[in-house]
Amino acid sequence: MKKIWDISPCVDSTSPVFPGDTPYQQQWSAQWSEQCPVNVSAISLSPHVGAHADAPLHYSPQGQSIGQVDLAPYLGPCRVVHCALGLACVKWKDIAHAITQDLPPRLLLRTYAAQPRLKFDTQLPAIAPDVLNRLADMGLLLIGTDSASIDPAESQTLPSHQVLRLRNLRVLENLLLDAVPAGDYELIALPLKLAQADASPVRAILREL
Repeated sequence: MKKIWDISPCVDSTSPVFPGDTPYQQQWSAQWSEQCPVNVSAISLSPHVGAHADAPLHYSPQGQSIGQVDLAPYLGPCRVVHCALGLACVKWKDIAHAITQDLPPRLLLRTYAAQPRLKFDTQLPAIAPDVLNRLADMGLLLIGTDSASIDPAESQTLPSHQVLRLRNLRVLENLLLDAVPAGDYELIALPLKLAQADASPVRAILREL
């Protein structure tokens, strides 16, 4: 059996969220008892909590919702690249060692020694726009990161997200890559078919080739 790496952090009330965003909350609508045969809960959360896929609608008023995007980028061969730790922004020199002629169309970047899972990192590692442009020129379909965003937390212009828009790239954020060796895998990270949402949680996994 092929080994599987679960690269989705657990989602609960302690999961960090972007300042001002909606944290995970859960309430029980019904609980098992002699009078009730089931447990039923109601949850509320931002679709950006935990491992998630941004939709073009997140960074463009005219963009597709996550329920409208093609699923192909979220499924298939990918490469995990370990970047130097403590980077403020991933530059081309930080990933050049792993960029080869046989680069798969999906790339996941590990930037943390241990992904922050209890507090939002206001100094999160971003990805430089020119990195995304160069990867798009090589046929990239999807970029993923263990960071909460590909742009600096304080950015108002979101230049790297705008490259996604212009180059029709997809992105996964908040992936848990702490225990994943660098190398090539099969990625499976399908978003929910949320018809009007700007993002979707994903249960992202890697499977050995």
